[in-house]
Amino acid sequence: MRGKIFFFIGLLVFSFVQAQDIKPEDYTIDASYFYGSILRHNKDISHLITEHPKGLIISYNRKTFGDKRWQREYNYPDWGVSFINHNSANETLGDNYGLYAHLNFYFLKRNLLFRVSEGVVYNTNPFDIETNYKNNAYGSHFLLGTALLLNYSKENIFKNIGLQAGITLLHYSNANLKAPNTSTNTLAFNVGLNYKFQNEAVPNEYITDSTRTKYTEPIKYNIVLRGGVNESDYLNLGQHPFFIVSAFADKRVSYKSSLQLGTDIFFSKFLEKEIEYLSAAFPNYNIKGDEDYKRVGIFVGHDLHFGKFAINTQIGYYVYYPYEFEGRIYQRLGFKYKVYKNIFSEVSLKSHGAKAEAVEFGLGIRL
Repeated sequence: MRGKIFFFIGLLVFSFVQAQDIKPEDYTIDASYFYGSILRHNKDISHLITEHPKGLIISYNRKTFGDKRWQREYNYPDWGVSFINHNSANETLGDNYGLYAHLNFYFLKRNLLFRVSEGVVYNTNPFDIETNYKNNAYGSHFLLGTALLLNYSKENIFKNIGLQAGITLLHYSNANLKAPNTSTNTLAFNVGLNYKFQNEAVPNEYITDSTRTKYTEPIKYNIVLRGGVNESDYLNLGQHPFFIVSAFADKRVSYKSSLQLGTDIFFSKFLEKEIEYLSAAFPNYNIKGDEDYKRVGIFVGHDLHFGKFAINTQIGYYVYYPYEFEGRIYQRLGFKYKVYKNIFSEVSLKSHGAKAEAVEFGLGIRL
């Protein structure tokens, strides 16, 4: 089974490369082996931390040379796709197979590489009340994966072959799409090889700015509608839809950055079900059952821009909070894409500290 998966990923990456109208100097591939430990971020997963996870990271990287301004602003990053096989070394947890999109950022004369990856992961042995009740980390086969790499990377050490090594952080969660969802974080050391499809005699031709103009915009107003499904941490209460209406003002203060100030109104039906359940099952919790499940928050935020794409971070505080759930402070980490003129789409993770509440899918307008 594992051999078939590796073959499929290799075929996918090869087909992707072949489909691009690019020159050999435009891309690289790399492969790294990692070995590490699952971090005890929550005492409830202590029984799952038994051995040292290990695995393989295979990546295709498309280089940029500055033909767009965002590439020059970020020191000519790479973009690409990665496949990660994560062997948990624990039968209860199962193994994870993930396909990711990533960006590589370079520092210290392009010898220090920082990679940010997000993707979809398949877990082989999620929670099952009858057959695998000990796996309280993953409640479903499909998870969201985040991979962060900080590597020393040196190309062309021997002909076109180079070396890279460093540390990797791997996070797996389904964001309460289905309970339970305690999630895991693996910190690992990695070492591997990279291969550059370019003759060493062919130089990379980077486009540079002779002058860099200051970039600002006036204050703009935004409305975003978000939604999805999620589930209470109490088992067997079912998945329920949620809806969020957000309104905020933003100010573009530079080519890279925008600042935000706004408000959210949350309609989370899973909380309505949870309130109903706890009022009946646990009378000592002093929950009457008629508490309002809606919440209202105010937030500040920041957009980090990459052309039509942006990474959005927000931190908020509930000003209307009739039912206690994970504390008054919440965070949001999202990815935005400018679909057409002033219309944008968004995917984001809402959480309370390390505790995820939901994956939100949104559509917005910037007036």
